[in-house]
Amino acid sequence: MRIRHVSTIIATALLAFSFSPLAIAADAVDVGYLDQAELANLPQFVSANRELAGYKAQLDSQFASEMKGAATDADKQRIQLDFQQRLSDKQREVVGPLFTRAQLAVQQVSAAHNLSIVVDKRVVIYGGIDITKDVESLFLSSQAINPPVASPPPADIGFVDQTVLDSLPKVKAANDEMAQFAATQKQIFAPQMAAAGKDAAKQQQIYAQFQKTVNDKENELLKPLVDATKTATADVAKKKNLILVIDRADVLSGGMDITTDVQSELSK
Repeated sequence: MRIRHVSTIIATALLAFSFSPLAIAADAVDVGYLDQAELANLPQFVSANRELAGYKAQLDSQFASEMKGAATDADKQRIQLDFQQRLSDKQREVVGPLFTRAQLAVQQVSAAHNLSIVVDKRVVIYGGIDITKDVESLFLSSQAINPPVASPPPADIGFVDQTVLDSLPKVKAANDEMAQFAATQKQIFAPQMAAAGKDAAKQQQIYAQFQKTVNDKENELLKPLVDATKTATADVAKKKNLILVIDRADVLSGGMDITTDVQSELSK
Protein backbone atom coordinates (compact mmCIF):
# COMPACT_ATOMS: atom_id res chain seq x y z
CA MET A 1 0.00 0.00 0.00
CA ARG A 2 2.23 2.78 -1.32
CA ILE A 3 1.30 6.45 -1.07
CA ARG A 4 2.71 8.89 -3.59
CA HIS A 5 4.33 12.06 -2.32
CA VAL A 6 3.29 15.32 -3.94
CA SER A 7 6.85 15.90 -5.19
CA THR A 8 6.75 12.57 -7.04
CA ILE A 9 3.60 13.65 -8.86
CA ILE A 10 4.99 17.10 -9.65
CA ALA A 11 8.34 15.74 -10.85
CA THR A 12 6.51 13.55 -13.35
CA ALA A 13 4.41 16.49 -14.45
CA LEU A 14 7.46 18.72 -15.02
CA LEU A 15 8.73 16.45 -17.76
CA ALA A 16 5.66 17.39 -19.77
CA PHE A 17 6.79 21.00 -20.10
CA SER A 18 8.03 21.03 -23.67
CA PHE A 19 6.86 24.12 -25.52
CA SER A 20 8.60 23.35 -28.81
CA PRO A 21 9.72 19.77 -29.49
CA LEU A 22 11.30 20.82 -32.80
CA ALA A 23 13.38 23.39 -30.98
CA ILE A 24 14.72 20.70 -28.66
CA ALA A 25 15.89 18.63 -31.61
CA ALA A 26 17.44 21.69 -33.27
CA ASP A 27 19.28 22.77 -30.12
CA ALA A 28 20.34 19.26 -29.09
CA VAL A 29 23.98 20.09 -29.81
CA ASP A 30 24.24 21.94 -26.50
CA VAL A 31 22.48 19.25 -24.45
CA GLY A 32 24.47 16.34 -23.08
CA TYR A 33 23.48 13.25 -21.18
CA LEU A 34 25.23 10.73 -18.97
CA ASP A 35 24.42 7.11 -18.20
CA GLN A 36 24.85 7.21 -14.43
CA ALA A 37 24.04 3.50 -14.15
CA GLU A 38 27.02 2.70 -16.37
CA LEU A 39 29.22 5.04 -14.34
CA ALA A 40 28.14 3.30 -11.12
CA ASN A 41 29.36 -0.01 -12.56
CA LEU A 42 32.94 1.18 -12.80
CA PRO A 43 35.25 -0.90 -10.57
CA GLN A 44 35.95 2.00 -8.21
CA PHE A 45 32.28 2.55 -7.45
CA VAL A 46 31.53 -1.17 -7.24
CA SER A 47 34.39 -1.64 -4.76
CA ALA A 48 33.35 1.40 -2.70
CA ASN A 49 29.73 0.27 -2.54
CA ARG A 50 30.81 -3.24 -1.56
CA GLU A 51 32.92 -1.78 1.26
CA LEU A 52 30.02 0.41 2.36
CA ALA A 53 27.63 -2.56 2.32
CA GLY A 54 30.02 -4.57 4.48
CA TYR A 55 30.31 -1.72 6.95
CA LYS A 56 26.51 -1.37 7.06
CA ALA A 57 26.14 -5.09 7.80
CA GLN A 58 28.44 -4.69 10.80
CA LEU A 59 26.52 -1.62 11.93
CA ASP A 60 23.20 -3.42 11.60
CA SER A 61 24.40 -6.14 13.96
CA GLN A 62 25.67 -3.61 16.50
CA PHE A 63 22.52 -1.54 16.11
CA ALA A 64 20.24 -4.50 16.85
CA SER A 65 22.28 -5.34 19.94
CA GLU A 66 22.18 -1.81 21.33
CA MET A 67 18.47 -1.39 20.58
CA LYS A 68 17.72 -4.47 22.68
CA GLY A 69 19.34 -2.77 25.64
CA ALA A 70 17.54 0.56 25.13
CA ALA A 71 15.37 1.34 28.12
CA THR A 72 13.43 4.32 26.79
CA ASP A 73 12.21 5.81 23.53
CA ALA A 74 14.76 8.57 23.99
CA ASP A 75 17.53 5.96 24.17
CA LYS A 76 16.24 4.30 21.00
CA GLN A 77 16.15 7.62 19.17
CA ARG A 78 19.68 8.47 20.32
CA ILE A 79 20.99 5.09 19.17
CA GLN A 80 19.23 5.40 15.81
CA LEU A 81 20.61 8.89 15.17
CA ASP A 82 24.09 7.78 16.20
CA PHE A 83 24.13 4.85 13.78
CA GLN A 84 22.67 6.95 10.95
CA GLN A 85 25.45 9.47 11.49
CA ARG A 86 28.13 6.77 11.51
CA LEU A 87 26.84 5.34 8.24
CA SER A 88 26.68 8.81 6.67
CA ASP A 89 30.26 9.53 7.78
CA LYS A 90 31.46 6.26 6.26
CA GLN A 91 29.61 7.00 3.04
CA ARG A 92 31.29 10.40 2.76
CA GLU A 93 34.66 8.81 3.45
CA VAL A 94 34.36 5.94 0.96
CA VAL A 95 32.09 7.24 -1.81
CA GLY A 96 32.49 11.00 -1.37
CA PRO A 97 35.87 11.40 -3.15
CA LEU A 98 34.66 9.26 -6.07
CA PHE A 99 31.47 11.25 -6.38
CA THR A 100 33.40 14.54 -6.33
CA ARG A 101 35.79 13.32 -9.02
CA ALA A 102 32.87 12.17 -11.17
CA GLN A 103 31.17 15.55 -10.81
CA LEU A 104 34.35 17.36 -11.87
CA ALA A 105 34.73 15.01 -14.83
CA VAL A 106 31.18 15.80 -15.95
CA GLN A 107 31.87 19.53 -15.67
CA GLN A 108 35.14 19.29 -17.59
CA VAL A 109 33.66 17.23 -20.42
CA SER A 110 30.60 19.48 -20.53
CA ALA A 111 32.83 22.54 -20.88
CA ALA A 112 34.88 20.86 -23.60
CA HIS A 113 31.71 20.25 -25.62
CA ASN A 114 30.32 23.70 -24.75
CA LEU A 115 27.16 22.13 -23.33
CA SER A 116 24.57 24.26 -21.56
CA ILE A 117 23.22 21.32 -19.57
CA VAL A 118 23.94 17.66 -18.82
CA VAL A 119 21.10 15.40 -17.71
CA ASP A 120 20.66 11.78 -16.74
CA LYS A 121 20.24 9.45 -19.72
CA ARG A 122 16.95 8.03 -18.45
CA VAL A 123 15.09 11.30 -19.10
CA VAL A 124 16.29 11.52 -22.72
CA ILE A 125 14.12 9.98 -25.41
CA TYR A 126 15.67 11.63 -28.46
CA GLY A 127 18.57 13.94 -29.24
CA GLY A 128 21.42 15.20 -27.11
CA ILE A 129 25.09 14.21 -26.93
CA ASP A 130 26.15 11.11 -25.01
CA ILE A 131 29.19 12.09 -22.93
CA THR A 132 29.30 8.89 -20.84
CA LYS A 133 32.47 7.45 -22.39
CA ASP A 134 34.31 10.79 -22.22
CA VAL A 135 33.42 11.18 -18.55
CA GLU A 136 34.46 7.61 -17.78
CA SER A 137 37.77 8.07 -19.59
CA LEU A 138 38.58 11.24 -17.66
CA PHE A 139 37.39 9.75 -14.37
CA LEU A 140 39.60 6.66 -14.83
CA SER A 141 42.66 8.67 -15.84
CA SER A 142 45.48 9.40 -13.41
CA GLN A 143 45.32 13.16 -13.94
CA ALA A 144 43.94 15.62 -11.44
CA ILE A 145 40.58 17.07 -12.45
CA ASN A 146 40.02 20.75 -11.73
CA PRO A 147 36.75 22.69 -12.08
CA PRO A 148 36.40 24.30 -15.53
CA VAL A 149 37.29 27.98 -15.69
CA ALA A 150 34.37 28.98 -17.91
CA SER A 151 30.75 28.84 -16.80
CA PRO A 152 28.23 26.84 -18.85
CA PRO A 153 26.64 28.83 -21.70
CA PRO A 154 23.10 30.15 -21.17
CA ALA A 155 20.58 27.32 -21.13
CA ASP A 156 17.08 27.15 -22.60
CA ILE A 157 16.33 24.18 -20.35
CA GLY A 158 15.37 24.86 -16.76
CA PHE A 159 15.00 22.81 -13.62
CA VAL A 160 13.09 22.91 -10.35
CA ASP A 161 14.32 21.52 -7.03
CA GLN A 162 11.42 19.54 -5.60
CA THR A 163 12.95 19.38 -2.11
CA VAL A 164 12.70 23.16 -1.89
CA LEU A 165 9.08 23.18 -3.02
CA ASP A 166 8.32 20.47 -0.47
CA SER A 167 9.38 22.88 2.27
CA LEU A 168 6.59 25.31 1.40
CA PRO A 169 4.10 25.34 4.32
CA LYS A 170 1.06 24.43 2.22
CA VAL A 171 2.89 21.58 0.48
CA LYS A 172 4.25 20.19 3.74
CA ALA A 173 0.81 20.47 5.35
CA ALA A 174 -0.80 18.59 2.46
CA ASN A 175 1.84 15.85 2.55
CA ASP A 176 1.50 15.47 6.32
CA GLU A 177 -2.29 15.30 6.10
CA MET A 178 -2.08 12.77 3.27
CA ALA A 179 0.33 10.58 5.22
CA GLN A 180 -1.89 10.68 8.29
CA PHE A 181 -4.98 9.86 6.25
CA ALA A 182 -3.25 6.90 4.61
CA ALA A 183 -2.04 5.58 7.97
CA THR A 184 -5.57 5.81 9.36
CA GLN A 185 -7.03 4.02 6.34
CA LYS A 186 -4.49 1.22 6.70
CA GLN A 187 -5.67 0.69 10.26
CA ILE A 188 -9.29 0.66 9.09
CA PHE A 189 -8.73 -1.79 6.23
CA ALA A 190 -6.25 -4.09 8.04
CA PRO A 191 -8.94 -6.02 9.97
CA GLN A 192 -10.89 -6.50 6.74
CA MET A 193 -7.81 -7.94 5.03
CA ALA A 194 -7.22 -10.24 7.99
CA ALA A 195 -10.86 -11.40 7.95
CA ALA A 196 -10.56 -12.19 4.24
CA GLY A 197 -8.09 -14.92 5.13
CA LYS A 198 -6.71 -16.65 2.05
CA ASP A 199 -9.56 -15.51 -0.19
CA ALA A 200 -7.50 -13.80 -2.92
CA ALA A 201 -10.56 -12.37 -4.67
CA LYS A 202 -11.82 -10.82 -1.44
CA GLN A 203 -8.39 -9.43 -0.64
CA GLN A 204 -8.16 -7.86 -4.09
CA GLN A 205 -11.59 -6.30 -3.64
CA ILE A 206 -10.64 -4.83 -0.26
CA TYR A 207 -7.32 -3.53 -1.59
CA ALA A 208 -9.08 -1.90 -4.57
CA GLN A 209 -11.45 -0.17 -2.16
CA PHE A 210 -8.53 1.00 -0.02
CA GLN A 211 -6.69 2.31 -3.08
CA LYS A 212 -9.76 4.20 -4.31
CA THR A 213 -10.26 5.80 -0.89
CA VAL A 214 -6.64 6.94 -0.82
CA ASN A 215 -6.62 8.09 -4.45
CA ASP A 216 -9.78 10.14 -3.91
CA LYS A 217 -8.16 11.87 -0.95
CA GLU A 218 -4.97 12.35 -2.95
CA ASN A 219 -6.92 14.08 -5.70
CA GLU A 220 -8.58 16.29 -3.13
CA LEU A 221 -5.38 17.28 -1.31
CA LEU A 222 -2.54 17.03 -3.81
CA LYS A 223 -4.00 17.63 -7.26
CA PRO A 224 -4.64 21.34 -6.61
CA LEU A 225 -0.99 21.71 -5.58
CA VAL A 226 0.20 19.81 -8.64
CA ASP A 227 -1.94 21.96 -10.92
CA ALA A 228 -0.74 25.15 -9.22
CA THR A 229 2.88 24.06 -9.57
CA LYS A 230 2.44 23.21 -13.24
CA THR A 231 0.87 26.62 -13.87
CA ALA A 232 3.57 28.48 -11.93
CA THR A 233 6.33 26.56 -13.69
CA ALA A 234 4.80 27.20 -17.11
CA ASP A 235 4.48 30.92 -16.38
CA VAL A 236 8.11 31.20 -15.26
CA ALA A 237 9.36 29.08 -18.16
CA LYS A 238 7.56 31.23 -20.72
CA LYS A 239 8.94 34.44 -19.20
CA LYS A 240 12.47 33.04 -19.40
CA ASN A 241 11.97 31.53 -22.88
CA LEU A 242 12.70 28.00 -21.70
CA ILE A 243 11.76 25.11 -23.97
CA LEU A 244 11.84 22.44 -21.24
CA VAL A 245 11.73 22.17 -17.45
CA ILE A 246 12.85 19.05 -15.59
CA ASP A 247 13.45 17.96 -12.01
CA ARG A 248 16.70 19.07 -10.34
CA ALA A 249 17.50 15.44 -9.50
CA ASP A 250 17.98 14.69 -13.22
CA VAL A 251 20.41 17.58 -13.85
CA LEU A 252 24.11 16.78 -13.56
CA SER A 253 25.55 20.06 -14.80
CA GLY A 254 24.38 23.41 -16.14
CA GLY A 255 20.77 24.34 -16.83
CA MET A 256 18.77 27.26 -15.47
CA ASP A 257 17.53 27.00 -11.90
CA ILE A 258 14.03 28.49 -11.70
CA THR A 259 13.19 27.04 -8.29
CA THR A 260 13.11 30.40 -6.51
CA ASP A 261 10.90 31.91 -9.22
CA VAL A 262 8.41 29.02 -9.03
CA GLN A 263 8.51 29.18 -5.24
CA SER A 264 7.65 32.88 -5.38
CA GLU A 265 4.75 32.24 -7.75
CA LEU A 266 3.37 29.53 -5.47
CA SER A 267 3.70 31.76 -2.39
CA LYS A 268 1.46 34.47 -3.86
